[in-house]
Amino acid sequence: MAVSGQARSISIRNATTNDAPEILACLHAAFAPYRDSYSRAAYLDTVLTPDTLQRRLACMQVLVAQTSSGQIVGSIACQAINQKEGHIRGMAVLPTCQGTGVAAKLLAHAEAELRRQNCTCITLDTTAPLERAMRFYEKFGFHRSGKITDFFGMPLFEFAKLLPSSGTPAE
Repeated sequence: MAVSGQARSISIRNATTNDAPEILACLHAAFAPYRDSYSRAAYLDTVLTPDTLQRRLACMQVLVAQTSSGQIVGSIACQAINQKEGHIRGMAVLPTCQGTGVAAKLLAHAEAELRRQNCTCITLDTTAPLERAMRFYEKFGFHRSGKITDFFGMPLFEFAKLLPSSGTPAE
């Protein structure tokens, strides 16, 4: 199957500052279809700038999905918020690679990293225009927590997932 073949040829690794231009390009390409659905400030906070990406690289673990030829086709960031909760932010996959398993691979690696840090719960936030992303997260065990906050004039919906204990394989 082509989908699983493409996902198999993708490796996940920690991002470096040298990856910044490709990460920014990925974020911009992935979120471009939603630009008009976001407030200006929310969109800028989502697609990042060189400066805000450098801050994210400094405070979060940023992972990239890379093809065998070295092209970055996806990105995700995660961090432990406290002893039990981890948070995921900024998942993006190039439009040409969406639906191929890249996002699932990125999510699995972020979950594994947070589990390694002893997190038992993961949260993430998303906006109403990202209906496909919401379905994706629900497919991988996330559920709406009921918490809704303001994201630069837009509702931001929190999703949460309990992680299996380290002895239990993840889905």
